[in-house]
Amino acid sequence: MIALSLAEIAEVVGGQTHDIPDPSVLVTGEVVRDSREAGPGSLFVAFVGERVDGHDFAAQVVEAGAAAVLASRPVGVPAIVVEDVQAALGALARHVVARLGATLVALTGSAGKTSTKDLVAQVLRHKAPTVFTPGSLNNEIGLPLTALTATEETKFLVLEMGARGIGHIRYLTGLTPPRIGLVLNVGSAHIGEFGGREQIAQAKGELVESLPPAEEGGVAILNADDPYVRAMASRTKAKVIFFGESGEADVSAENVRLTDSGQPSFRLHTPSGASDVTMRLYGEHHVSNALAAAAVAHELGMSADEIARALSEAGSLSRWRMEVTERPDGVTVVNDAYNANPESMKAALRALAAMGKGRRTWAVLGKMAELGDEALAEHDAVGRLAVRLNVSKLVAVGGREAAWLQLGAYNEGSWGEESVHVSDAQAAVDLLRSELRPGDVVLVKASRSVGLESVAQALLETGAEGEVAAR
Repeated sequence: MIALSLAEIAEVVGGQTHDIPDPSVLVTGEVVRDSREAGPGSLFVAFVGERVDGHDFAAQVVEAGAAAVLASRPVGVPAIVVEDVQAALGALARHVVARLGATLVALTGSAGKTSTKDLVAQVLRHKAPTVFTPGSLNNEIGLPLTALTATEETKFLVLEMGARGIGHIRYLTGLTPPRIGLVLNVGSAHIGEFGGREQIAQAKGELVESLPPAEEGGVAILNADDPYVRAMASRTKAKVIFFGESGEADVSAENVRLTDSGQPSFRLHTPSGASDVTMRLYGEHHVSNALAAAAVAHELGMSADEIARALSEAGSLSRWRMEVTERPDGVTVVNDAYNANPESMKAALRALAAMGKGRRTWAVLGKMAELGDEALAEHDAVGRLAVRLNVSKLVAVGGREAAWLQLGAYNEGSWGEESVHVSDAQAAVDLLRSELRPGDVVLVKASRSVGLESVAQALLETGAEGEVAAR
């Protein structure tokens, strides 16, 4: 974070200083919520959780060098005491962002947020120092903590914004007001919580509503291929840029194909020119993500050649998202187990089919959470798609939802041992260990709560007789 005195922080957050001998002391380190990350000059934010109270670690973090604790009560060590720690953290982030003057890019969508955020950041880093959301820390706590990692050298701040209800994104944009807003899609993720796609679109569109008008530099970047997103153009006074395959797209791709290893290749078209891209990521769904990143980069002054080169060099920065690893025996494990929704599940299956041409393919799939009344139909559809894509074997892991996956495959024409339903991750590991052959490709994917990353990890440990080669 930029250096601020404890006195200035207390004024910004509306707090009172306690046990601080010298309020002019500067916070020169990171703002952290995990006591293990506290170090010299840091500010520790003491949240009260369900099982752990951060205030109990106050003395420990000060001993580690923290300048003070942001707390909701006095803790016997230097502290800034406020009524609401979360609100204070947000106020501090808003103050720092305003003082920095960096260009803030915010993005949201039902699927692909984290992968696209990583692409945007990697492309923009070719132009200037860039700070971006680590992993998917996109909520009321993760977002301000990310913003507070920016320094005077930061020129671009790329923030992922998640939503579980109407008003969430409006709140986040109030903490870190963006100049450029990117909306990827409106899908089925969390549809059980929102109640329908119209409600999801209402929530996601709060991002473009928050943007400054075009004459003040506001830019809304929208997916022309998604009717819900395209319609958001009427909800903003910002300049509108479309990306996608639609004829009205300002940034588009032609000659899209997948390499033999399943990596997208295409010719990128932007208003400033065209250039060829071959990505290191896996799956055709990354083409749309790349176009979104290209639209942001174009608006920030990068040429088509610069963007194409950066996209071709970009890799995966976040764990368990199409993480491809080849074992010494030739078995390829695709760990995409961080999360799942109908759109991302279908995209992963198509990537598996492309990667597995001429090889046996395995889809180890589990529950997609928070689908509400759509759960049966969506799991059934994924099972059917696995059959249509000629996936060699579907392994459905878990309870009711897994049974629906297998039922969909069965009803689509999966007979005999082409699909199987197992009770848990260990049963899936046991099955795979006994039946995998060199050259097979295994996709592992489910919602985060299922914990199927343990299957991928077990398979890599099984094959780790030599050094595992990660691609």
